Amino acid sequence: MDTVLLVLVMVAATFATAALSAVAGFGGGVLLLPVFVAVLGARDAVAVLTVAQLASNGSRVWFNRTEVDRRLVGIFAAGAVPAAAAGALLFATTPLPALTRVIGVFLLVMVAWRRFKPHAARLDDRGFAAVGAASGFGSALVGSVGPMVAPFFLARGLLRGAYIGTEAASAVVMHLTKLVVFGAAAMLTATSAGIGLALAPASAAGAWAGKKIVDRLPAHAFVLVVEAGLIASGFLLAITGG
Repeated sequence: MDTVLLVLVMVAATFATAALSAVAGFGGGVLLLPVFVAVLGARDAVAVLTVAQLASNGSRVWFNRTEVDRRLVGIFAAGAVPAAAAGALLFATTPLPALTRVIGVFLLVMVAWRRFKPHAARLDDRGFAAVGAASGFGSALVGSVGPMVAPFFLARGLLRGAYIGTEAASAVVMHLTKLVVFGAAAMLTATSAGIGLALAPASAAGAWAGKKIVDRLPAHAFVLVVEAGLIASGFLLAITGG
C-alpha cells in the first residue's frame, strides 16, 4: 500500500476511534489496535498505540478535568503501575507470532465479556486496586483493555464526564508506566515514538469531537459496529498470527 495512503488510514482511524472513546467511554484503543497491527506489525503496533492512546486519554482528561475522581484514580494506579511494568517487560520478550495471536484472542474475549458481563458489582477499594493490576498487566500486552474495566468504573456511580475523565486518567497512568518500560527495554524506538506523536493531533481532535456529541448521541449506537469489527479482526489475528 502506498505510504501516503497508509498515513491517511492511520490518521483517519485514530481520529474516529478517539471520538468513539470520548462518546462511549471505551472501544477506541481495541478497535484501533488491529489497524496498527496490519500496518506496523504487532510489537510496533502496541508501542505506537500506547503513545497515541496517551494523547487520546490525556485529551479526555483535560476536557473532563473538573469531574475526574482523583481518589479513585489513585486506588486504580496502586495496582496498575507495578502490573503494567511487569506486563511491559513480558511483552518485550514475547515471540511475535504468539503475541499477535494473544491480541486476536483478547479481542474475541473482550466482545464476549461485553455481552455476558455488561455490568459489574461495585468493588471495595482493595478489589478496585486488583482490577487496576489486571488492567495494567493486560494493557501492557494488548495495548488497551478499556471495555473490560469500564463496568467497574460505572459501578462506582460515575456518569458521563466523570466516568470518561476518571477512566481516561487511570489509563494515562498505565500508558506512562508502559512507555518508561518500553523505553528502557529499547522497545520504544524513535520511529514508533514519532509515529505515535504524529497521530496525537488526530487523537486530540477526535476526543474534542466526541466531547461535543457525548450529550447528544446515544453511545449504544456504536456498540454493534465496534463488536463486528473486533470479531473479524480477532479471528484473523488469532488464526494467522499476523
